Amino acid sequence: MSNRSIHTLLKNWDEECPLTREEAVEVLNLPEEEMDSLMECAYALRTKYKGKKVSVQLLTNVRSGNCTQNCAYCAQSKDSQAEIEKYKRVSDEKLYGDNDLVDEKHLARHCIGLSGIGFSDEEIEDLADRIREMKKKDTQICCSIGFLTEKQARILKDAGLDRINHNLNSSRSFYPEICTTHTYDQRVNNIKMLQSLGFEICSGGIVGMGESKEDIVDMLMDLREINPESVPINFLLPIPGTKLADRDISELTPDYCMKVLCLARLMVPKSDIRCAAGREVYFKGMEPELFKVVDSIFASGYLTAGGQGIDDTMKMIKDAGFDGEIESTDH
Repeated sequence: MSNRSIHTLLKNWDEECPLTREEAVEVLNLPEEEMDSLMECAYALRTKYKGKKVSVQLLTNVRSGNCTQNCAYCAQSKDSQAEIEKYKRVSDEKLYGDNDLVDEKHLARHCIGLSGIGFSDEEIEDLADRIREMKKKDTQICCSIGFLTEKQARILKDAGLDRINHNLNSSRSFYPEICTTHTYDQRVNNIKMLQSLGFEICSGGIVGMGESKEDIVDMLMDLREINPESVPINFLLPIPGTKLADRDISELTPDYCMKVLCLARLMVPKSDIRCAAGREVYFKGMEPELFKVVDSIFASGYLTAGGQGIDDTMKMIKDAGFDGEIESTDH
């Protein structure tokens, strides 16, 4: 496909005609002089569906380390030698304190992550009790929690859990390169089960693990099929002690990272497109451009890595000409 046709496609964007796989790869290969057209197209979709809002999430690690899975990128993996804090159950003080913070700062959502692939019914009942407590503040809660049985998922639904995060992480064909303790299809099937119970879904991936551009496109095509409420795109931060500690990330230029986010916006335009891990590294100083494409970010760090504080994040959003979203207390 020639640049002329991708140029025309971006100039006369037609949502009724979704990108083909070849066209999507072409977007990731766009020459620099076409970036303005791509940004304009993404910005038009962003404002159409999301206005000028930037939804800000706070993330709490509720269970850290001790995971039985071997995901190559993760500090909590069973093969990881990364020096992280390990605990089975975060204190109520930390969990409810963070939830109060979400409420006080009028953040969009409280995201809670639990390391591990499977949980006992007792652990799920305990988590459900904690969710009920947090829901008293009317907080929107998203939980990242491995694989649930249908019974467990119903327990959490009854407790008021709004959304579940389960990332595809990469493409079906690249998946065995980053994890061999479970399959890509298990992830897809888990998401379908959760959707059938009425959960909102948050699902995205990680860029920079050694995948090809075609892998990124294939992942986004599967996400288009799933149509999650939120699509978090993480840019690899190689963590010492993990299998990807020495991964060469020189291809993760701000330009390339922006193309990936634009492509996500073009392919799943109605979803929240979140620039997750790596934002503070790969887009530092580029926030006004970044928010033309994404409408969702984290404040105050990630599961095992630090990040920009909440007040600084809110100021940055305002300085870029956008509005930090008030959702928890203001429906």
